Amino acid sequence: MNQLPEKLEEIVEDFSFLEGREKLEYLLEFAESLPPLPHWLEGKQADMDQVHECMTPVFIYPERQDGRIFFHFDIPAESPTVRGFASILQQGLSWTAPEAVQAIPFDFYRQMGLQDVLSGQRLNGISAMLTHLKKLAGNGG
Repeated sequence: MNQLPEKLEEIVEDFSFLEGREKLEYLLEFAESLPPLPHWLEGKQADMDQVHECMTPVFIYPERQDGRIFFHFDIPAESPTVRGFASILQQGLSWTAPEAVQAIPFDFYRQMGLQDVLSGQRLNGISAMLTHLKKLAGNGG
């Protein structure tokens, strides 16, 4: 069954109340809240999973603890929309069960209305990012 974890559902709902430009501005607020990599991951992009389908260099590292997963992202500041979506995923999936990550619909961004404010190329990139998260969640190790 495809469903959203509670935290991600709340973010999606917040977006659903916004119109056009407001959605983009809210996405940019999320970009600003994406934390830097923890010190133990700095300079270790080789240990991270790169989303090659995204034009922006996106690197993801899954941290696992007690059957839960947390995703760390390394994305340049020059790509605020991609950083914003990564921040949404990070906050919405923070320490979630891997099975919950895998159950997220690939097009859940449509519930947020992002298709109305982002280009097709950006939408392909964020879909690829979610695909990578699902793959990492399924690897289990």
